[in-house]
Amino acid sequence: MFAEPWQAQAFALALTLSHEGHFSWKEWSTALAQEIRRAEARGEPNDGSRYYDRWLATLERLVTEKKLSTRPALRQRKAEWARAYRRTPHGRPVELAAAQPPARAGRAARPGHRPRR
Repeated sequence: MFAEPWQAQAFALALTLSHEGHFSWKEWSTALAQEIRRAEARGEPNDGSRYYDRWLATLERLVTEKKLSTRPALRQRKAEWARAYRRTPHGRPVELAAAQPPARAGRAARPGHRPRR
């Protein structure tokens, strides 16, 4: 059913948000159908290979429309995950903490912490 873990996570997130009442499943399916039609109009294949890309685009659109997040916040989080991915050794699970550069000597090790002078 899912070729990659992110697809299952996007699926679960949409189900959870619907279950919590942020949008109805009918609203979700209508938005997904619209996203698929827009992708087809852009010339993207409708062979199922990009289904979860459409799912994710729909999820991002509804999350911002419902003011659960903002486009800049989503872009920032995507960039953080990309940095974490690049900094994670092959074969290890990618964790968002890896997006943060390691603390250097003399630098605050945690947000809000100021070293004594």
